[in-house]
Amino acid sequence: MNQLFDNMLRAAKLDSAFYEKVEADTSMLGQAMLVVVLSSVAAGIGSIGQTGIGGIIFMTIIALIGWYVWAWLTYLIGTRLLPEPQTKADMGELLRTIGFSSAPGVLRILGIIPGLNTIVSWVAAIWMLVAMVVAVRQALDYSSTGRAIAVCAIGWIIQMIILIVLVGFFMAGAR
Repeated sequence: MNQLFDNMLRAAKLDSAFYEKVEADTSMLGQAMLVVVLSSVAAGIGSIGQTGIGGIIFMTIIALIGWYVWAWLTYLIGTRLLPEPQTKADMGELLRTIGFSSAPGVLRILGIIPGLNTIVSWVAAIWMLVAMVVAVRQALDYSSTGRAIAVCAIGWIIQMIILIVLVGFFMAGAR
């Protein structure tokens, strides 16, 4: 568990050497998934005042789906639409690096403190997005941070549309 905490800290510190290590180490997929789950549970706990106890389960499921969808979109956009000549990546590399870019999301647990939910959510979201740019730059072997930003932005827009449709579907079914 100590190793997981150290890895999450390095990911949150935007350590590009760490993301390079994660890209290459296929054994890190389980840890990356656990980071996504911990970040999601933290978001659910942090939003319990708005979503109730069911929000924890809902947020975890949505985050896991979002992680996979965003990694898949990033893979397609980064390797097919906007590759650099040296870009070579597989889906596992993106799942691992993007999974660890969720590390700052554990701060969302602080949203349980009255009045902090919105600010904590925004800070965590921006920090996770910056971490994702670093993760994508390393996983796709980009020399340009701008290209990594473009891939993340395009993927984020598409992912948000998909998640809005999914949430709408679940909300309609809950009525």
